[in-house]
Amino acid sequence: MNKPVVRKLRCAVYTRKSSEEGLEQEFNSLHAQREACEAYITSQRAEGWVLVRDQYDDGGISGGTLDRPGLKRLLSDIEDGLIDVVVVYKIDRLSRSLMDFAKLVEVFDRNDVTFVSVTQAFNTTTSMGRLTLNVLLSFAQFEREVTAERIRDKFAASRAKGIWMGGVPPLGYDVQARKLVVNEPAAANVRYIFQRFRDVGSATLLLRELRERGITTRQGKTITKGYLYRLLANKAYIGEAVHKGNSYPGEHEAIIDQELWDAVRAITKESPRTRANRARANTPALLKGLLWGSDGGAFSPTHSCKNGKLYRYYVSQTLLRHGAGSTTVGRVPAAEIEGAVVNQLRAVFRQPEIIIGAWKEAVKHAPAMTEAQAREALINLDPMWDDLFPAEQARIVQLLIDRVIVGSAGLELKLRVDGLDALARELQVPELEEAA
Repeated sequence: MNKPVVRKLRCAVYTRKSSEEGLEQEFNSLHAQREACEAYITSQRAEGWVLVRDQYDDGGISGGTLDRPGLKRLLSDIEDGLIDVVVVYKIDRLSRSLMDFAKLVEVFDRNDVTFVSVTQAFNTTTSMGRLTLNVLLSFAQFEREVTAERIRDKFAASRAKGIWMGGVPPLGYDVQARKLVVNEPAAANVRYIFQRFRDVGSATLLLRELRERGITTRQGKTITKGYLYRLLANKAYIGEAVHKGNSYPGEHEAIIDQELWDAVRAITKESPRTRANRARANTPALLKGLLWGSDGGAFSPTHSCKNGKLYRYYVSQTLLRHGAGSTTVGRVPAAEIEGAVVNQLRAVFRQPEIIIGAWKEAVKHAPAMTEAQAREALINLDPMWDDLFPAEQARIVQLLIDRVIVGSAGLELKLRVDGLDALARELQVPELEEAA
C-alpha cells in the first residue's frame, strides 16, 4: 500500500529585537529566537515542514512600525509565492500594533500563508485561532503603550530636574558622563553668533560673515538660515532645560547671559520685513559709484530735508562743476532711479541667455554646478528680493552692475558677467558642497 504524499510547506523564520543592545554578542536574542523556531519546524517535519534558507531578521527596530527591511523582504517573498508558513517566537516579534497586524494577516490570507507562534499555540486559519491572536495582540499593544507612558513620564521628570536626556548636543556643548559640558572653542562661536546678530539684526548678513569666518555646524556643514534661527531660540544657551514648551533650570553651564538673550529675542520677534524697513533708513545709496551720465560724468548721492521729510537725489558732477545747461540730465530722484534699476535687474534674472552665460562662467570655478542649479539660483532671487535687507540688496547690486548710464533717452545697464557667476555660485553653496 502506497504512503500518502505529504505536501512540502516552506517555512520562514522571522526574528526581531527592539534595541541594538546585545546584538554584538556571539549568541544574541535573534539567535535564540531563530534556534527555537527552527527546532519547532524540525518537530513538524512529518507534516512536510521545511526551512527556507533566507533569514528575515530585524535587529534594533521597534515593532510599532512596518518599515523594517527584514519584514519587507518577507512580505515580498510571500507575495511571490515562495513561503507557506511564517514562524515567530512570539506574536509581538512580528508586530505590537493591532492595526498593523491586521494588515499582515490580510497579506497572509491572500497568499494562503499560515502564521505560527512557537510559544503561543494557535492557527490563524481557524476562527478560534484568530480570536486567540487578537486577545494576545491586544495585550501586547497594551504592554507597549504602558511602557511608552512610563518612559515619557520618566523623561519629563528628568527634564524638570534639568537633566540632559540624550540626543545631539547643541553647538557649543559636548556630552560627558551624560551631562552637557561647555566646549570652549565652539562656545566662542556661539557667543559670536548671538553678539553679531544683535549688532546687525540680519540673518542674511550674519550667514555671509559666518561663511567667511569658516564657522559651521557641529557636523562641519554650512550654517543655513533655518539652523541659525533654531540656534538663536535654543534656551540651553542660557542654562535652561526645555520639555514640551516648559523651561527648567538645567544642570549645565550657560554660554550666554540673559541680557544678550533678551536682546536677540527682541529682534527675532520682529518680522524680517519690519527689520528691513528700519535698516533701510541707515543704508548707503543703492547706486553709489555706479550711476553715470551719458556725457561721462558721475552721479553722486545727496539729500535735502523739507518740513522734516527726507528727500534723496543723485546729482551729476558735471552739473555741480559747470552749472545749469552743462548736461541733459543733472538731477534724478533716488527712489525713482533705484526702483527702475532694480526692476531691470530683476528682469535680468529671468532671461535665458543671461542664465546660460552665468552658468558657463560659474562652472569654471564650480564644475559641479548644473545649468538647472544656476537657473534656479537666479530665478529664485526675484521673489525673495523684497525680503532682503537693504545692505544685502546694495551688495548684490554692486556685484552685478558695472555701471548705469542715465540720459534723456532712458537707462542703460551694463552688467558684470563675473558678478552673475559669483552670485549663482554663492546662492548654491550648500547644494554644491553636498554634491561634492
